[in-house]
Amino acid sequence: MQQQLAHLKLTDRRSFFQRGGLSLGALALCNLLQAAPESAAGKQPHFAPRAKRVIYLHMIGAPSQLDLFDAKPELVRRNGEACPESLLAGKRFAFLGAEKKLSGSKFKFAPHGESGQQMSELLPNLAKMADEIAVVRSLHTEEINHAPAQIFLHTGFGRGDRPSFGSWVTYGLGSINADLPAYVVLLSGNAGGAGTAMWSSGFLPSVNQGVQFRSQGDAVLFLSNPQGHSNDSRRRVLDATRALNEARLADVGDPEIATRISQYEMAFRMQTKVPELIDIGAESQETLERYGAQPGKASFANNCLLARRLVERGVRVVELYDADWDHHSNIASSLPRKARDVDQPMAALLADLKERGLLNDTLVVWGSEFGRTPLAQGLGGDGEKTKPGRDHHKDAFTMWLAGGGIKPGCSVGATDEFGFNIAERPVHVHDLNATILHLLGLDHERLTFQYQGREFRLTDVHGHVVRELLA
Repeated sequence: MQQQLAHLKLTDRRSFFQRGGLSLGALALCNLLQAAPESAAGKQPHFAPRAKRVIYLHMIGAPSQLDLFDAKPELVRRNGEACPESLLAGKRFAFLGAEKKLSGSKFKFAPHGESGQQMSELLPNLAKMADEIAVVRSLHTEEINHAPAQIFLHTGFGRGDRPSFGSWVTYGLGSINADLPAYVVLLSGNAGGAGTAMWSSGFLPSVNQGVQFRSQGDAVLFLSNPQGHSNDSRRRVLDATRALNEARLADVGDPEIATRISQYEMAFRMQTKVPELIDIGAESQETLERYGAQPGKASFANNCLLARRLVERGVRVVELYDADWDHHSNIASSLPRKARDVDQPMAALLADLKERGLLNDTLVVWGSEFGRTPLAQGLGGDGEKTKPGRDHHKDAFTMWLAGGGIKPGCSVGATDEFGFNIAERPVHVHDLNATILHLLGLDHERLTFQYQGREFRLTDVHGHVVRELLA
């Protein structure tokens, strides 16, 4: 009897929607598949945006701001001295031992451009774009270790299962191009301690998940037809699967089923779009040389060029992760090597976007989960690992932004003479995320999702827009 009643309820529910002329499956699919030209599912920003898309350059492991962007002449002058005890009060360190000595940068700094941005000799190409970028030297975060700090930067919370920044943006704004994912991830090296949690959709609909593209081989794993299957046979399989999914959707009304249908359809369309997209060999030799890109090679340079190609085609969020910035030792040779990997490509990316008229409404963000200490780590001994490096530093670090809505050439915030503490205009990670959302036309306090009985947002219950960054 209970089975008969359950079947009757399902049948009545399906009949109700059919009598109305539109099934529940069709209703859900209308929301997902019938995208307006500029915003999927009719989604609109809260107010006029300054940027339509984001390219986020995340350096996994935390580059030393004291050797790249935050010049400290006094720290250099007092290099090797014991750190004043007053600076150590209340500080937490991840790995530093009992001996704490000041460590000045070995690299020269100079002002660049009309703005006079202070930058290290390790970034000669980016220095030429100094007047395009806004540097924030007073960022701080809550987490002292890599994985929690990476997750905190991307989700506003130090543990997993929360939506990432890119997922919040695509949830709020939808997609521009129905044939490509709204949120694409590109890796050069390993993904770091936090891994895929940095581009997870968390409790948001899985359609907002970041999709990893690869710069060699199949761009998206499992996108190609199985061996022996043509596009026509694949289309027949998808049509049959869609019919079954729509029947199930009409019964249970689970929006994740509608997501599954839409993603299957997008994957089919991507089979023709993506191979052409990732073929950077179609670019001119001049462009390839400008970025330092090499077709068929996995590299940060290739990914920067791919990022430009992706935003050109309407991808809303492109995030590039570059590994191996965790320099606890031997920073004198490790940091220059990594800086060479990224300096030319990211400068080329900014220049290319500007020349193509894309920088005005494309926001570019560069940074990492935290910074590095003004104290030396790894002293003593003969091996490479014993040469001085720097430990984690969550209380003061640097990021830069450029493009859509950013005031070019400006500097926000400052640290003390040793780079230990923030001296002017503290900017919390929540403030940074609130500002990025604001530039995209999203109010961080209104971009919410109800889950387990409460409203969640990227900035938790914090965050203020950094008005000094706005053009």
